[in-house]
This record gives sequence, C-alpha cells and structure tokens, in this order.
Amino acid sequence: MWQPVLVKKLILLLVASVLALAGCSSGAVRGEPAGASSPVVSSSASASATTAGEVSCTYTATNDGVKKVDLPPTDGVAATGTAEYVLTLNSDPLKLTLDRENAPCTVNSFSSLAGQGFFDGSSCHRLVDDGGLYVLQCGDPSGTGSGGPGYQFDDELTGSESYGAGTLAMANAGPGTNGSQFFIVYADSQLSPDYTVFGHVDEAAVKVLAKLAAGGQDNSFGSSGGGKPNSPAVITSIKPA
Repeated sequence: MWQPVLVKKLILLLVASVLALAGCSSGAVRGEPAGASSPVVSSSASASATTAGEVSCTYTATNDGVKKVDLPPTDGVAATGTAEYVLTLNSDPLKLTLDRENAPCTVNSFSSLAGQGFFDGSSCHRLVDDGGLYVLQCGDPSGTGSGGPGYQFDDELTGSESYGAGTLAMANAGPGTNGSQFFIVYADSQLSPDYTVFGHVDEAAVKVLAKLAAGGQDNSFGSSGGGKPNSPAVITSIKPA
C-alpha cells in the first residue's frame, strides 16, 4: 500500500518543479530580470541609450561622380535630433531642418557634401509643376539629372512616407540608389513612399519655391515629367545655420 503513496508524492514533486521552471521562463520572456515586476532604468541604461544614438552607415563607390569628394564618415553617425542648415537659392535663404533620427545616413551624406562645397554653384535641373507632383529637384552639379557624388547608399524608409509641402527628400533611380540628388516639395504631392524623407523647409522657403515655380519650366524631361525651370534656380551654398 505504500507504493501508491510514494508515487503520488513523486508526481507532486515533479509538478512543483515544472511550475517553478515555468515561472522563471515567463520572467525571461517578458525581458525582465528574474523576480522584477517591471524593467528598471539605471544610469548605465541611459549611457547605453546615448551610445545607441549613433549608427554606422555604408556608402558604395560608383562611377557617376561629377565632382571629386571624400566619402562621408561611416562610424559614429548621429541618429538623434535635428540639424539646421541654410540653402541659399539665388539670393534667397531657405531654412532646412534635417532629421537625424529617421534618416541618419542620409543626413550624414548631405552634411558631408554640403561641407565639401559639392552643391555650390549648381543649378536645380528639374521642376515638376503638374500631375499631382510639385517639386524642385537639385543636387546634380552637371545639371543633367544623371550626375552624382561618386557613391550610393541605401534608402531609409518606414513605408508610410508622405510628401506634403515643405518636404525634403532624396531622388533615386530605384531602391538603394541614393546619391546627391534631392527634391523639395512646394505643394502637397502624390508619390509612392519610395523616397527617403530626411527633413523639411520652412513656410518662407515654400513661398520662395512656389514663386519660382510660377515661372514655369521647359518640358525638357518629356514623358518623365517637368523640365528645367524657366527662372534661375542656382544653389549658391548650403551651410550650417
């Protein structure tokens, strides 16, 4: 008669052990330290968050460089906050706010090119003013729409990008082909979310661009839309504000 009792005790011990293991596993699955009811943020966690505010970027060399420039730095790239720049178009200062948090590698590239004078003296080569697309495209010193900085880099997309008036975004020739060409939206536009948004311009800048667009364009881009602006659109410089 003692054997059934012993078996019952053994079963109870096994059940208790299994429950104890399950309790430890559930704590680990929640990502919490064993025995803690909620995550604890410490000073070391804050230091990690600061470190996590930097990313590494990859820039791949190409053969379309129209000006000799150095590749942007690739390590320790800031991935938080914003950067303020002034783009002087003709004689009008356009205020740019660059978004390091959502597009750190794009902002890093743009800042590097601006600092090397890559954009200085270049004409914005394309204006689109109908068909639901209202943009001024710049960033190719050759003025042809086919030139770049001699490197490419990946898109930084969420899939929910929109292109309202004031948006600053990268032009591309397909996924992962970002270089130096960018566009500024001067009226709400309809585009698929395939173009990295890396900042915006202020309301005063939008008015400057809308006035320039009112001068029209020469339709030289044919079926792809738009053409060279009829009014001058020359970037004098892009400098930190």
